[in-house]
Amino acid sequence: MQAIISSFMTHYNYWIYIGLVLLGVYAMISKRNLVKKIIGMNITQTAVILFYVSIGAKKGKTLPIIAHGHGADAHAAIQAIDYINPLPHVLMLTAIVVSVATLGVALALALKVYREYRTLEEDEIAARIESK
Repeated sequence: MQAIISSFMTHYNYWIYIGLVLLGVYAMISKRNLVKKIIGMNITQTAVILFYVSIGAKKGKTLPIIAHGHGADAHAAIQAIDYINPLPHVLMLTAIVVSVATLGVALALALKVYREYRTLEEDEIAARIESK
């Protein structure tokens, strides 16, 4: 039992990300309003981005820039474990751009649906489609 509590306390950020993903998926599945579904999608995307950024960070490590490449220490071995991996952060910058673009397109489509059917509720939209 002590090991479970210790694991939970040391990895609390992962539990927060799991909770955010579950909250976003719940909103996308259970809500009938299109804007609420879009918000759920955005929460899920944000949780995934936060997760990848957190796994790319290391405590007490530095950026992968070799400050003393020339000089007396030029022949010293470089240990990769002493540096932060920048790849997850760079990929998440791209994911943030995609997330914002997805949000913009989704809201534009929701606006188009609202102008056509005068509602954002899925049930009412389905009923109006069937009545046509």
